Amino acid sequence: MATSRNKFDALLAQTKIPAFAAPMFIISNPNMVIAQCRAGIVGSFPALNARGDGALDQWLDQIKTALGPNAVPFAVNQIVHRSNTRLVQDMETCVRHKVPIIITSLGARVDVIEAVHAYGGIVLHDVINDRFAHKAIEKGADGLIAVAAGAGGHAGALSPFALIQEIRQWFDGPLLLSGAIAHGGAILAAQAMGADAAYIGSAFIAATEAAASGAYKQAIVDGCMADIVYTNYFTGVHGNYLAPSIRAAGLDPDNLPDADPSKMNFQSDGKESAKAWKDIWGSGQGIGAVTAIEPVNAIVERLSQEYGQAMNRLTSQAKGC
Repeated sequence: MATSRNKFDALLAQTKIPAFAAPMFIISNPNMVIAQCRAGIVGSFPALNARGDGALDQWLDQIKTALGPNAVPFAVNQIVHRSNTRLVQDMETCVRHKVPIIITSLGARVDVIEAVHAYGGIVLHDVINDRFAHKAIEKGADGLIAVAAGAGGHAGALSPFALIQEIRQWFDGPLLLSGAIAHGGAILAAQAMGADAAYIGSAFIAATEAAASGAYKQAIVDGCMADIVYTNYFTGVHGNYLAPSIRAAGLDPDNLPDADPSKMNFQSDGKESAKAWKDIWGSGQGIGAVTAIEPVNAIVERLSQEYGQAMNRLTSQAKGC
C-alpha cells in the first residue's frame, strides 16, 4: 500500500487543485480530457464512449500526443460488469497504451487490477458503501472513490461524512470523494473530511468541450438540486437525473417505478440503454454552482479561486480563535 500511496501522491502533486474530473458516459471525450489535464486536474473518460473499431486506440493516441509525457495524468473508466462485452478488448488497449490511472466501476476484478499493476499503473475503484470498499481493496485496488449522496449518474445514498469516516477507520490509501462537488470550497471540505481529492463530474457537463447537447448544457446552468431525481428506473442501478429531461420523455419524475437490478445492461450498442442515456440527462445535486456554459479552463480557474478563498477564510478564522 505504501507504493500505491507514493505513486498516487506523485500524480496528485502535478495538479493545480486536488481534483479529478469524473468520467461521464457520452459527455467525456478526448478534447475535454486534454483541456482538463492542461487546466491542472486529472481528466478522464469512460472507455465505452469510444465507439467503433479502433476508436479507443485513436482516442488514447490523441490524448497522449496532445499532452506529452510531463502533463497532469489522465484516467480511463472501465465498467467491470458482465454485460460489458468490450471489457477484455478495451483493457488490452489500455494496457498497450499504459494508461496512468484506471477507474473501475460496478465490480472489482483481480485480473483487471493485475494487468494495470504489471505496467505500473494505478487502479481506483468507485464504491457506494464501506462493504464494497473492503472488497475492492481485498482484490488489490490501489485506492477508492467514495460515491456519496448527490453524485451525478450512478450514485450512492450515504452521507459523505459517514462514508469517508468509516473508510478512513481502516484504509489510509488514496481516497477520493464524489457527491455534489461543484464549488472550490467543497473540494477543501472533502480534504477536511479525510479525502485526498475531489471527484467532479456535473460541473463539466456545461463545459464548451463537453459532448453534451446545447439543451443539456443549458439545463445544467438553469438547474438546481430541486431538479434532481434519484432512481434506478433507467439502468437498474440508482442514479441522479434531471427531472426536466424525464418529463420531456413523457414520464412523471415523481412516480417512476423501480427497475429490476438483475436486468441492468451496459452494452455500448444496446439500443434501449443507449436511448435512455441519450434522452435522460444525468446530473448531480451540486449544479446550483454552475452559472454559465464556459471552457474547461475557466471552470477549473473558478474552482481554484474558490478553493483558495475557502482556505484563506478558514485560516483567518483559525487565527481569530
